[in-house]
Amino acid sequence: MTDLEKPASGQVLVRSEGVRKSFGLVEVLKGIDLEVRTGEVFCLVGPSGSGKSTFLRCINHLEKINAGRLWVDGELVGYRQKGDKLYELKDSEVALKRRDIGMVFQRFNLFPHMTALENVVEAPIQVKGVNRTAAREKARELLERVGLADKADNYPSQLSGGQQQRVAIARALAMEPKLMLFDEPTSALDPELVGDVLDVMRQLAQDGMTMIVVTHEMGFAREVGDALVFMDGGVVVESGHPRDVLTNPRHERTRAFLSRVL
Repeated sequence: MTDLEKPASGQVLVRSEGVRKSFGLVEVLKGIDLEVRTGEVFCLVGPSGSGKSTFLRCINHLEKINAGRLWVDGELVGYRQKGDKLYELKDSEVALKRRDIGMVFQRFNLFPHMTALENVVEAPIQVKGVNRTAAREKARELLERVGLADKADNYPSQLSGGQQQRVAIARALAMEPKLMLFDEPTSALDPELVGDVLDVMRQLAQDGMTMIVVTHEMGFAREVGDALVFMDGGVVVESGHPRDVLTNPRHERTRAFLSRVL
């Protein structure tokens, strides 16, 4: 896919200002400022423990931030502001907003007692009240989209790790999200299964899906990414176009990390 084929980036969809997060006495995020625009593939890279996955979980309020502000599509994540004060939303309100954000985890988290098709239809039916027939039809389309049309009736235990992850992607897409979050989606896979998952993500990018991807797949970041942030120690060390950062990093910490992974 060439840059000419990439959809043009639009308005800011995700904005982070001074986001901090601590677990006990350990400060994991130390003031994260960044913006993700509509249609962008935004890659987060860095060593384990740098805060990438924690930040991703803050975007849909799976983790509560301790300071700063996070907005998705112009709305504060997890809070409402009245005057100078923030008030945390009720769980039901958070869940309502979370419907617009799909998330794919390292581990697939599929329901083991449900077939691939049933895993994909569950949330649209239960959360959005979609008609079961319509939900099943849409689920079959999504399974075909991720290359698993012939696995609709298989249970997770009958699928490879890569196939399970593609079902997980289809399940997230079934909610028709405006934003997709990927938390190292290939890290738990055998090397020969990684390509199929990345191919699905490439197609999503080409279709214009806004994606924030925590990844160690530098080739994917270079080829598909529109923006890349290198994090270390809970801060943004360096950011820019993936090819620029990966080819000519400005900071020694970035150079040291890339020398180990490239």
